[in-house]
Amino acid sequence: MNTAILKDDLMAPEVVADPHSYYRTLRENERVHWNERWKGWVLTGYKEVVDVLRDPENFSSDRMGYLEKELSQEEQESIAPIFHVLKYWMVFRDPPEHTVLRMLLNKLFTPVAIERYRPMVRKIVQKALDKVVHTGKMEVIRDFAYDIPMSVILELIGAPDLDRDKIKEWSEAIGVFFFIKADEPRRREIACEGINSLVEYITPLIQQRRDHPGIDLISLLISAEEAGQITYNDVLATCVLLIFGGHETTMNLIANGTLALMEHPEQWEKLRDNPVFLKRAVEELLRYDGSVKSTVRWAKKDVMVGDKLVKQGERLLVSLSGANRDPLQFENPDTLDVTRDPNLHVAFAHGIHVCLGASLARMEAEEAFAGLIKRITCPKVDEDAYLNYYPSVVHRALKNLPVTFHAIK
Repeated sequence: MNTAILKDDLMAPEVVADPHSYYRTLRENERVHWNERWKGWVLTGYKEVVDVLRDPENFSSDRMGYLEKELSQEEQESIAPIFHVLKYWMVFRDPPEHTVLRMLLNKLFTPVAIERYRPMVRKIVQKALDKVVHTGKMEVIRDFAYDIPMSVILELIGAPDLDRDKIKEWSEAIGVFFFIKADEPRRREIACEGINSLVEYITPLIQQRRDHPGIDLISLLISAEEAGQITYNDVLATCVLLIFGGHETTMNLIANGTLALMEHPEQWEKLRDNPVFLKRAVEELLRYDGSVKSTVRWAKKDVMVGDKLVKQGERLLVSLSGANRDPLQFENPDTLDVTRDPNLHVAFAHGIHVCLGASLARMEAEEAFAGLIKRITCPKVDEDAYLNYYPSVVHRALKNLPVTFHAIK
């Protein structure tokens, strides 16, 4: 075993800044590795990751259920608002509850269904760029990446006029529960405040749709509730999930992808000269540095993963980023190639929990990068900027990305 990984500190600044080097070292030494500090297994091989993700019979996604077992009664009470909502999130549930919600929402997120939002996304992209191209600078996340997915998700739930600044503030507070180190002061309190505020904001909207149904997602959920398929808690929690998760990951995809192209200007130029490669480019940016580094599973019983015996109740950090750089699956995995094909990455996970909004995120990213390469030269990070990532074992999220560029006339 390489002594460089013996510390196994997943939250070390160098690992947060460059998780790919850490995962590569792990993968070269032990594709299924016990991390004593994290008290769980870390999977970095493509085959091992896919095997676990496609096996809900042996591996559970019930994050809140397992967390409840680990926390004292006092600790549970301290995050009661979080538990009350997140335990109904589809991503943290197993069949059959997960199946019911998934079947209900799938039809709204098919590639065909989301195409009706493309003209709107294109307008949002152009409007955002119109505001900044003449200045020669922008903060990519605030000025560009955030508004695209947030506008679409609010349109989808039938609430395009909601206060986006407030939602961003509350979403960032909720994100503290996932991002920040466990010893961060007021971590849980901040997250509870954020989720309480978002719940209070959404609740009247749900009642409005109950009184005056429409063709939006909230009305669909209410209809399923009234038919006895789901509960009110499912309705509320799914709205929170879609508003929070529906913009967070796509925003980070656009930011991470922009940075990756900036660090490989020859790929920016190749894409600009050959926009036909746009779809391939989005897939490659997802693979190369996606917005979700890992997901978590728990063993329902003793089971072999690779060459290791994982015991019942033990948790597994399933590294999507690690799998996406596995040389057994991808040729030259550490190279960014916007023409790569085929590209069977797992950036959206795999199996029954494959990302519901994958088609939507792909479309939004396609329009975002199409707008960028047409309107501006390859940006450069502002010379006074210091790039920093939120500390998390799950998410790959830049705190900001200030850049300078020249407009294309």
